[in-house]
Amino acid sequence: MEYIVQLGINAKKAQPSLACASTDLKNKALTAIAGALKTNVSKILAANEKDLENGKANGMSESLLDRLALSEKRIFDIADSVLEIVALPDPVGRIKDGSVRPNGLNIEKVAVPLGTVAVIYEARPNVTVDAAALCLKSGNTVILRGGKEAINSNIATASIMRNAIERTGLNPDCIQLVEDTSRETANALMKLNGYVDVLIPRGGTGLINSVVQNSTVPVIETGVGNCHIYVDENADIDMAVNIIFNAKTSRPSVCNAAESLVIHKSIAKIALPAIKAKLDEKGVTLYGDDFAKSIVDILPASDEDWGKEYLDYKMSVKTVESVEEAIEHINTFSTGHSEAIITNNYISAQKFTQLVNSSAVYVNASTRFTDGGQFGFGAEIGISTQKLHARGPIGLPELTTTKFVIRGNGQIR
Repeated sequence: MEYIVQLGINAKKAQPSLACASTDLKNKALTAIAGALKTNVSKILAANEKDLENGKANGMSESLLDRLALSEKRIFDIADSVLEIVALPDPVGRIKDGSVRPNGLNIEKVAVPLGTVAVIYEARPNVTVDAAALCLKSGNTVILRGGKEAINSNIATASIMRNAIERTGLNPDCIQLVEDTSRETANALMKLNGYVDVLIPRGGTGLINSVVQNSTVPVIETGVGNCHIYVDENADIDMAVNIIFNAKTSRPSVCNAAESLVIHKSIAKIALPAIKAKLDEKGVTLYGDDFAKSIVDILPASDEDWGKEYLDYKMSVKTVESVEEAIEHINTFSTGHSEAIITNNYISAQKFTQLVNSSAVYVNASTRFTDGGQFGFGAEIGISTQKLHARGPIGLPELTTTKFVIRGNGQIR
């Protein structure tokens, strides 16, 4: 597709100057982006309102509308996350390892940009800024392809960012947005070998599976979030109630929200009624196994419920007889995103953290912390659930690769 190829050409032309840009220049550009976003709040909100109106007219769910919606506070928070990236160390040029060989060769392993990163995502306008800012700081040009649901918001923020960095002396094509949201542009981006070095999908199961199955460009697979919380037999019940309530209800539409509750049978008769009473405050619907249903009045769970990412005020409940059974259940149905154990038993906590096969594993804390900003990365492009190159929140270091730089004084072999 000629339009997408031209974006790739533009990105490749802009990449060398960004790759060797000084930290000061990149930080100056990021500071300009943050300031421009705050200055243009009304413009962004007007564009976002069009997207929200279209979403409501098309029957978009409340949880998806929440993902799409911007407010003055959310825009200022997005801008502040850009400033947090300014404060972070520049990963480019960092010497990760080095040695001097017996023949005198000095070998260094140096962090360098990936090159051109493409990001395909859905109705999350904040991703437009987060991805652009992280790529800029790590020396990567970026091609952004958001969903049609957020197109007006994305056009507004991308235009503001391009204008801001151009004023600092950077090529505006360091940041490009695909304004054609047809399926054809997504397919073309997935096959833009020679121009795109890495493709990162961020969205639901359908989007991620489509990219993984159809892309000929290398992909960093980000995660659907069927996140579990396991309440061990030695759990503090008040702590469990508070953590589960936060993880499920603080923002149910996001990938780090808890979707599955696993609870030890020996504590379930006391803990489950307390957990349900708290979740009832937000109208959470629970789907449980027979033992759970014998304790509280909830709906029966199907096999599909154990692996489901609801993104809604819904949650499955599985009862188990041991921490080992809990781990087996979680590893069977998890999407590899985030899991938590609530326990006062050190051995159970250690076993859980060692054997649960996910990118983030918590002890006595909410899964809602799996977030680049919360981890101190400033922001993130997504949560990688794969095991190669990057795993967990994708921040600045994960947006670099390495090259070997070898210095000699005439050595030959």
